[in-house]
Amino acid sequence: MQPHSNQQQNIHSSVIASAYGLTKSFAGKKALDNIDLEIKSGQVFAILGANGAGKTTLINILLGRLDADSGEVSVFGVKAGSLQAKRQAGAMLQVANLPETLKIKEHIQLFQSYYPHPMDYQQVIHYAGLQDMQNRYSKKLSGGEKQRLLFALSICGNPKLLFLDEPSVGMDVEARQGLWQAIRDLRSAGTGIVLTTHYLEEADNLADDIVLIKQGTIIKRGSSEQLKASISHTTIRFISNEKPEVFQPLPSVVSVQPSGKFIQLHTDNVNQTLTALLTTYPNLQDLTVSSAGLEQAFLQLNNSGEEA
Repeated sequence: MQPHSNQQQNIHSSVIASAYGLTKSFAGKKALDNIDLEIKSGQVFAILGANGAGKTTLINILLGRLDADSGEVSVFGVKAGSLQAKRQAGAMLQVANLPETLKIKEHIQLFQSYYPHPMDYQQVIHYAGLQDMQNRYSKKLSGGEKQRLLFALSICGNPKLLFLDEPSVGMDVEARQGLWQAIRDLRSAGTGIVLTTHYLEEADNLADDIVLIKQGTIIKRGSSEQLKASISHTTIRFISNEKPEVFQPLPSVVSVQPSGKFIQLHTDNVNQTLTALLTTYPNLQDLTVSSAGLEQAFLQLNNSGEEA
């Protein structure tokens, strides 16, 4: 992750959206349970969780598309979904229907007309990487190109708060890198960004703060580095002719996983495991040792369900 400098955080650190004691149920089943969070300007706030964890419900409440059963929700100091809040927020959601008879530039110009102080057209095009396809009809766009158009539409109003729900789905590597840079630029300009993503590398690279939601409850929160530091596992990776299961009895091994031609051991005491591993199996190839990544932290924390 690329953290902000202290100076940047001091410049852009005001709370622009918050939820306290947020609860929501559907048919008697709690989708959100006592959620507390604060979203600040000039920061990327990532919401992570498995499918059905409550991420979409939370975003819909913050957008004013859904009412909470109890708790307090505030966006720019006013009711979520109010006209004042809508004019300062943008959203890129997974479900979006676009008229297929409009060109990209027409879509953008139409959305700009909805806002009193829209972002400059050329700036929108630049952020979304659409310079070479402004005259293409939306019906002819690939999945990744349509995502770039949806991102462009989400920033047309020059939002102070931006919701991005799985923004890079379907994008190729180049387009994804361009999107990440646009998000960094918007963050540096003071925009507060709420991000949900299944690409944990995306959260690792972009997020200043992360909350992990499981069954409607926040079980962990902090920066990417703090979440990774909260688990003690280290990964030992190597190539061996042995079957993966033979390594499970080694001291301090938590789990064993095949990974292509490699075998991965997760250990909570790397020195003990390495000593036994190299003594028992001295002919291992391409052995590497690495600390826990965000994906491993996510899996362990989500499986343990330990509430922070």
